[in-house]
Amino acid sequence: MRIGLLTEGGYPYVSGEARLWCDRLVRGLEQHEFDLYALSRSQEQERHGWIELPPQVSQVRAAPMWTADDDGVGYGRRARRRFADAYGELAAAVCAGFSTDTAGFGDRAGQSGNAEADRFGNALYTLAELARNEGGLVGALRSETAVRTLERACRAPGAQRAARAARVPDLLAVAGHIERALRPLSLDWYGDDGLGSVDLCHATSGGPAALPGLVARHFTGIPLLVTEYGVQLRAHYIAAGDDGLSVPVRAMLAAFHGRLAAETYRQAAIITPGNTHARRWQERCGADRAKLRTVHPGMEASRFADIGEREEPGEPGTLVWVGRIEASKDLISLLHAFAELRKEEPKARLRLVGAPAEGPEAAAYLAHCKALAAQLFPDEAEGAHSMGANPVSFEEIGAPETPDLADAYAAGSVVVLSSVVEGFPISLVEAMFCGRATVSTDAGAVVEVIGGTGLVVPPRNPRALADACVSLLRDPGRRERLGAAARARALELFTVEQNIAAFHGIYLEIVSHCPVRREAVDEAGEPLPFANPPEAHVPGRWTAPSSEAGGGFATWLAGRAGSGDAPSWAEGASGSGSVSGSSGGDAGSGSGSGSSGGGAVSGCGSSGGDAASGSGAGSSGEGAASGSGSGSGAEGERSGGERERVSGQREQLAGAFPGREGDA
Repeated sequence: MRIGLLTEGGYPYVSGEARLWCDRLVRGLEQHEFDLYALSRSQEQERHGWIELPPQVSQVRAAPMWTADDDGVGYGRRARRRFADAYGELAAAVCAGFSTDTAGFGDRAGQSGNAEADRFGNALYTLAELARNEGGLVGALRSETAVRTLERACRAPGAQRAARAARVPDLLAVAGHIERALRPLSLDWYGDDGLGSVDLCHATSGGPAALPGLVARHFTGIPLLVTEYGVQLRAHYIAAGDDGLSVPVRAMLAAFHGRLAAETYRQAAIITPGNTHARRWQERCGADRAKLRTVHPGMEASRFADIGEREEPGEPGTLVWVGRIEASKDLISLLHAFAELRKEEPKARLRLVGAPAEGPEAAAYLAHCKALAAQLFPDEAEGAHSMGANPVSFEEIGAPETPDLADAYAAGSVVVLSSVVEGFPISLVEAMFCGRATVSTDAGAVVEVIGGTGLVVPPRNPRALADACVSLLRDPGRRERLGAAARARALELFTVEQNIAAFHGIYLEIVSHCPVRREAVDEAGEPLPFANPPEAHVPGRWTAPSSEAGGGFATWLAGRAGSGDAPSWAEGASGSGSVSGSSGGDAGSGSGSGSSGGGAVSGCGSSGGDAASGSGAGSSGEGAASGSGSGSGAEGERSGGERERVSGQREQLAGAFPGREGDA
């Protein structure tokens, strides 16, 4: 089948977030054809280029989300009115707010929630139709008309309290954000040479990445699959709190993204969360439970095989933390916990392996952590003539101490995770592949991933984290048992192979339940009946090419007659026969013999009746049969032309099966 893979800021860009699992999926499903539709997030990302793509990727179409050019199309009176009405409906749904209590559909949804969802969806698709038919949507979304329409929606009855408090700067900020989020509506991806030609759209995340899939489903009925390893709505909530936006702006943007997520879940054929934590978010935002299929991310286990199969337990008394250094990882609590642990295990060490995340905030957080470590653990020396060393070290992958990621996990006997916010804990799964015992905080999908093969403590609790680490450092046998169980669990649930097999089955399920109906037309645009038979979707040649005008059954008969091959049930038969007809009746005579029996048949007919008599003999038996019949009227008369046609057909049958004229 042909898959349209939709990404935002990810595959196939070198710096993409979902680059690894998307590349593994495409390479693992080499029997399918992939078209990539990528939205880039920055000019820098585009400058870094793409990774090397496998041969099953037939085309790549990219568009920037960080900029958009106005095509300069001006709307006429009718188009302006249509835009104002659609944008007004969209703004009204946004200003009415979004609550997870009414986001669900079916029995759990209130009538108001369904009405607002329909209102938002209809407005969204009307804007998409306007962009396809008229163009100029980017300029219209930036226009004064859009801002004034949004202002009227904020002042209308039924708007939420925060929206009613919006001022002009707030309205400009919200209108600008909506314009950026809706840029995929103006793309030229939805024709027969784009998404209109695929069998399935697979959005690798929600939000803007799923918008092209929604539009393709609206225009051409292409089924949509949505995969979320990190819920976009949750990520927006976290980012909005850090951007310093005003309360009205945060409220309206939260409502917009909530409505978009609910519409995406409503229109998707199947939704695949990466873990139970993401699944709960999707259910609260309106996803139907019948559509949900949890598919864990697939990770390469072979790179950790050597470490996992070793009997060496790692450096005793050493804790290892691996990840991106940022505030959500809560290294401050980890350092305080290690200070408590050192009171009971004075020779313990802590190795922090990772680089800071992008942005000045992450760099400042790393500097703060280093200053705290220097304050809590002054350099210690074993003697008067030895150099002191801090028990906490900050390292990066590629340094002499940790040349490879697997070496970082091999350096310690216990792996620690101290996050307060976590999606799918990749570093934890890598530690499980290495057969290491783990101590983690209960955040995100940690409990689901661990599954009883490690210790879990509450977040922001240094005392509990220290006690769990001490218990494992003092019990080598327990560390070994937990590490072996963790490796077995990871190999069963979190490998690339299981991820590819799961998506392969989901692709087949969607296409079998939601096939795309495309009407074939000729050069004049007229429909061609039976132009797409079911065999057209199965690999291989099912019909031989023929230049004869008749084709069909006659062509097949001619081919059989020319080949001289008899069917299996006629092998070894030989004989001769003739067929003739007269006086409105049919008469036939013939004889035949074979290895398992023989027979002859002769007959004559008159006055519209049929008669047949024959005898046969063979090695396994003999028999004779005779019969006669008579009739009158229209039932027993045939025209001369019809008799000639029947006679010709029987001659063709006799030639197609030589040696069995009697059967013919």
